[in-house]
Amino acid sequence: MATRPDPAVLYPDVAPHGSLAAALRVAAGEGFLTAPVESSASDPLMRAAVASTLPHRDALYVSSWHFERRWSIRGQESYQGMALVEGVTEDLAQVARAAQAWHDGAALDDIRRLAPFVEPTGRFEVPDGDPLLLTESEWQHLRAEARTAECPGDAYRALVEAAYAEPALRALYPFTSHWALRFSTTTRRRLADVGPILMAHTVDRYTVNADLTGESVLAHTTTAREAAAIAAHRLPPGLGPVTPGADHLRE
Repeated sequence: MATRPDPAVLYPDVAPHGSLAAALRVAAGEGFLTAPVESSASDPLMRAAVASTLPHRDALYVSSWHFERRWSIRGQESYQGMALVEGVTEDLAQVARAAQAWHDGAALDDIRRLAPFVEPTGRFEVPDGDPLLLTESEWQHLRAEARTAECPGDAYRALVEAAYAEPALRALYPFTSHWALRFSTTTRRRLADVGPILMAHTVDRYTVNADLTGESVLAHTTTAREAAAIAAHRLPPGLGPVTPGADHLRE
């Protein structure tokens, strides 16, 4: 196993300031980063967080890489703890711009314009935590994620789009596990999975499964549309609208 470089060596411009939070303020330039920045008590040179003025946003978390000189960010919504924006950069000044914009409540697209390394995840903000809007937001995230997926690539994209086109499936909260598309009658943080599981193997091979083991195959299909239709047909009757997962309480 490779030995981690000393953070003071990998980040010589951060170490003299004693923390990543202090280095962010300096990198931002005079008067630019006015947002409060907190350092990690256990790893001050490597982690920091910037709170938002919007109650439906968690802090923007900044993490230094351990083996390369780079920084990652993750900005989450507060109801489920799911990422709204992410990004990786070698420019600490851009991190500071993103952090200030996140704190100030700038729109997600505006944050990206200010700091081009920022990547919206496809989710949109739901200030009141409406479970139906959170469901649609998660579908938009999965569709955006599928457009850039490398494995299983085209087959997975086709499966997500076919499931979204089925009204009965689109009405459920979607989530994935090892590229298996699953459905819930509640939002996160506590999911209540329901119905079959869809898996894409190649562009002409899909399966509808009863569980994640793959041993209980309900159907093999050659198209994503057929797989989604079978899954919709096998949903339990009488499903109501998606409800909040454990009232959005953290697990």
